[in-house]
Amino acid sequence: MPHTRRVSEPTEPIDAVLLGRIGMLVRIPVQPGMRPAALDVLNRYVDDLDEEPGTEAFLVCVDPDDEHVVWLYEWFRDQDALEAHRTAPLFTRLLGELPGLVGGSPGIMRIDPLRLRMSSAVTHQTLRDLA
Repeated sequence: MPHTRRVSEPTEPIDAVLLGRIGMLVRIPVQPGMRPAALDVLNRYVDDLDEEPGTEAFLVCVDPDDEHVVWLYEWFRDQDALEAHRTAPLFTRLLGELPGLVGGSPGIMRIDPLRLRMSSAVTHQTLRDLA
């Protein structure tokens, strides 16, 4: 008899005020045909983000209108956390893996988060659930 996994029902959404956080929206142009490889590198980075406790959120996004662009949105607890991110071995590893995949200079815009509201259904979903 196959094992059936029971998923708990979502309860409360996440609702947080994020005063003092520092956010970055990053546009990464990738070489033709290299977006899957760039996403692999970025997903490995996300998997290890516990090494950067001041990096509180990191979203990897694909541009639905341009197959040569990956977008990132990240936020940091404060200025010290941003500096720690920029000098972290994990970030150094990321910068070492991306150059052959990137097709130009990334665009970076600072946009600081103020408030987050997220359905708890999202927090109960994992990559394993999507497979």
